[in-house]
Amino acid sequence: MIASITTGKCPKCEKGEIFATTGNIFLVRIPKMHTHCSECGYAFEKEPGYFLGAMYVSYALTVIEMLTLFFLTFWFVPLWAFFVIIFGGLLLFSFFNYRVSRILWIRLFPY
Repeated sequence: MIASITTGKCPKCEKGEIFATTGNIFLVRIPKMHTHCSECGYAFEKEPGYFLGAMYVSYALTVIEMLTLFFLTFWFVPLWAFFVIIFGGLLLFSFFNYRVSRILWIRLFPY
């Protein structure tokens, strides 16, 4: 189960990919999801608004990441550098959080 979460595999058959593209932060392209699994036909979005709850997962991931960055940098860098690191971390982790939060949401509520 952990391997299928980290690789973004289908929760039902664990063979098909959930995301068609990984996205690119430098080209400002968000990751694109498949609508159905290519192997078993599992529908990833059950109903309109299904991934609304994934925002809460993404928020929790962001809080953990920003607290980690805070404790690693606040006392060791100047204040301006601290803000650059925090905002840079927010941007860099945004695409990661988008993918992981949706994968975790699908795994938490598969049916």
